[in-house]
Amino acid sequence: MKNTPLTEKHIALGARMAEFAGYNMPISYAGIKEEHHQVRNKVGVFDVSHMGEFIVRGKEALQLVQKITSNDASKLQIGDAQYSCFPNSQGGIVDDCLVYRLPQDMCAEGEQAFMLVVNASNIDKDWEWANRHNEFDTRLINISDQTALLAVQGPLAIEAMQPLTDVGLKELKYYTFTKGTFAGIDNVLISATGYTGAGGFELYVNTDKAAALWDSIFKAGASHNIQPIGLGARDTLRLEMGYCLYGNDIDDNTSPIEAGLGWITKTKKGDFISRDIFARQREEGVSRKLVGFILPEERRVPRHDYPIEDAEGKEIGKVTSGTLSPSLEYPVGMGYVQTAFAAPDTSIYIVAGKKRLEATVVKPPFYKP
Repeated sequence: MKNTPLTEKHIALGARMAEFAGYNMPISYAGIKEEHHQVRNKVGVFDVSHMGEFIVRGKEALQLVQKITSNDASKLQIGDAQYSCFPNSQGGIVDDCLVYRLPQDMCAEGEQAFMLVVNASNIDKDWEWANRHNEFDTRLINISDQTALLAVQGPLAIEAMQPLTDVGLKELKYYTFTKGTFAGIDNVLISATGYTGAGGFELYVNTDKAAALWDSIFKAGASHNIQPIGLGARDTLRLEMGYCLYGNDIDDNTSPIEAGLGWITKTKKGDFISRDIFARQREEGVSRKLVGFILPEERRVPRHDYPIEDAEGKEIGKVTSGTLSPSLEYPVGMGYVQTAFAAPDTSIYIVAGKKRLEATVVKPPFYKP
């Protein structure tokens, strides 16, 4: 089991640690519910250094990114980021990812550079996939082991962290980034992508600077009662927003069209892996869709792989994610159902052992800050 550069910090703080994607990660500190509310209402810090980062650099870097990702990276200006995915050759999803268009000082004249940020559990798979399709005048560099990533999230994140940098954090628009000095550390990549719906930003830094950055963040944020946050609250926060989690809501057997990710699947941008499959699915429709659902009268949580039935008891799908929403105080979830049952306000039934829990299909986000 691997450690992040901050594992010893988490242990010293009394975090409940567990294996996640091959890493020894903090699941919670004070408790998932308390940490969830801390991020929704104040400010908290996640160590997400287990994520993977690949640099794509060369004269044909854009061509490679366009080939292996579903979104249109040609639209990115320097300083822009983009949510995307790696389609496989059968119309499924190898992984979802972030694509960053990097500054020119990171490549030679006539070249372009991008950074792909991938899920920890898929680093090796994604690296092999990207290299397999690299038929271009460009090179891939895996900087995952040299890169630490901290996510400072919450409505007070900017106010708490602004004293640590000359970069105007308030001016950093959603899905953009910049490089600058942060807490006295040069060349920190500061981005505003987020996975919580609570606002804030992410800090990419060399692993040997991670501990110093962590300490500076907590010193500067002390007056705002900044707190460390584990992966348990990260999951409840993302689920309240209806954000997909790879391995639960999307995987090698789910199409981005089925998953409601048609907005990152640009079939008119030119050729890319599984483009024709997605174009056909758009034209002909799909047999199932990923939907959100709520259970406002229940307390029992819908769990991954619980069957979903119609009113007559016929199985129509399965739950992919579910939680008791700390913000709403009732269960919410997502799952794939037959398309005929995907419209908002449709009644569906979650099978939890011998109980059938009535749920209502809704369009995420479940919680609107």
